[in-house]
Amino acid sequence: MLKLCVAGAAGRMGVAIIQEAFSKGIPTVGAIEAPNSPAVGRTLRSLGISEQDTEVLCSDQLVSALSKADVFISFTSPAADLINIPVAVGQKKRVILGTTGFTSEQNCAIIDAMNGKVPAVFSPNYSVGVNIFFKLVDTLKGFPQNYDFSINEIHHTGKKDAPSGTAKELGEIVSNMRSYTKTVTGRNGMRPRQPDEMEITSLRAGGVSGIHTLTVAGPHEMLRIEHTAFTRSGLAQGAVHAAEWLSKQEVPKIYSMADVLGLT
Repeated sequence: MLKLCVAGAAGRMGVAIIQEAFSKGIPTVGAIEAPNSPAVGRTLRSLGISEQDTEVLCSDQLVSALSKADVFISFTSPAADLINIPVAVGQKKRVILGTTGFTSEQNCAIIDAMNGKVPAVFSPNYSVGVNIFFKLVDTLKGFPQNYDFSINEIHHTGKKDAPSGTAKELGEIVSNMRSYTKTVTGRNGMRPRQPDEMEITSLRAGGVSGIHTLTVAGPHEMLRIEHTAFTRSGLAQGAVHAAEWLSKQEVPKIYSMADVLGLT
């Protein structure tokens, strides 16, 4: 039976993942939280997360939390993962990593920590719909060069990084297809759009789980593709599905959600 260790177990994504896994009969046998979290020392049951008596341990007890697990899942922070991922890899645990907001240098360090060492999935978004969205972009390459591609994303006020990891990934796909060499994340004053610019805008409002919109506009028409996440449960569903898939992989490499979903 697949068994999980979840980082940030008492956070919004951690809770969603644990509950999604439990609904599928997949136990969370390890759980960690930051040292100052009031959840440390309590069980998932006592916290009202799920009917499991797994104790939430401090992050510096990660080795102990990982001892009975097959897959380590983390949707936390770059600073935490720069410490935790090497520990999980050192324990030969498969990794599902959904944290966003890494700098270029941090991203390279995380990839280096996992690649060629354990099977891992590293994705900016685990939603099935979003990853189908990524694939749909390939079908837009037929637009003439005088059509502009722009991305807008909306998230809750608690989201720290902007643009979102999903918007950045979508922007990279579009830029490679359209040969954009610059990314503009906001305009102020007299700044008309240039032909080599990819445009990404961000909005933080209320409790929005996530809305990503790709707009393609030409001189006489516009196409808009939008994905809306109702709750974090869609991300949790994708992460647990990825963990199930990853548990069957033996090649130590970094996979994408496109691999998980058979889109490659």
